[in-house]
Amino acid sequence: MHRVLLSSSNAGDLILDPFFGTGTTGAAAKQLGRVFIGIEREDAYAEAARARIDATDRLPDEALKVTTPKRAEPRVPFGTLIERGLVKAGETLFDPAQRIAARVRADGSIACSNASGSIHKIGAHVQGAEACNGWTFWHIRKGNALIPIDVLRQQIRSEMADRA
Repeated sequence: MHRVLLSSSNAGDLILDPFFGTGTTGAAAKQLGRVFIGIEREDAYAEAARARIDATDRLPDEALKVTTPKRAEPRVPFGTLIERGLVKAGETLFDPAQRIAARVRADGSIACSNASGSIHKIGAHVQGAEACNGWTFWHIRKGNALIPIDVLRQQIRSEMADRA
């Protein structure tokens, strides 16, 4: 029940269990900072549920924080980095070892010596792989440093969160 509540609700949400039984849902809800309503018609089960819930402590706020999965973060197309001026058309992207290079195009695609496409497609192509996370594979030179383009994407996400 703990995993179900974590994946389907947030702290402070109301949880309804119309078949409360011994209070498994209520105990998990209390521990995870959810509000709950339990319905149980059998007195023995209702008493067991009350005792179980009374013996359950709510987790501290810090423990209730959850990590946002990558897929839940706002989507940022690579072209947005170009539009914002964080990456310029014509600049070169490199693999982490700086053995492979690709040029950035104005439309948000990249091109290497024998192919062009998305950061993911070309990252996979140059590695001979089925798939590639282009955000972590490709790096750009900023001053003397080589940084993953994902750092720039995170910068945009941070700005988006500040505006929200």
